[in-house]
Amino acid sequence: QVQLVESGGGLVQAGGSLRLSCAASGRTFTGYVMGWFRQTPGKGREFVAALHWNNNSTRYTDSAKGRFTISRDNAKNTAYLQMNSLKPEDTAVYYCAANNWGVVSPDGHIYTDWGQGTQVTVSS
Repeated sequence: QVQLVESGGGLVQAGGSLRLSCAASGRTFTGYVMGWFRQTPGKGREFVAALHWNNNSTRYTDSAKGRFTISRDNAKNTAYLQMNSLKPEDTAVYYCAANNWGVVSPDGHIYTDWGQGTQVTVSS
């Protein structure tokens, strides 16, 4: 079983930056895809970005392109989401997730392991 623990959320002003971390344990992540999703009460769960652990293939939602960067550190077994130029509409609980299908997909249903979430609040 994969354990995922997010950190790095907080309160930031519009235009600021945050880096979220997702520390993964329980197994090696060869062949896994790590994803970031976010959820707000009014909009439900939304895909943000995903990365293939082996080949670094990435995918982003349109609103994240050019502002957010997903990456990973093999030695630390940790995935990151660097978020720049934050906007109030980025306010949400952010979750990291993993799937072992090897598919860099925005479909949350194929992700089998999820973290507990970290709150990101962007003030205007």
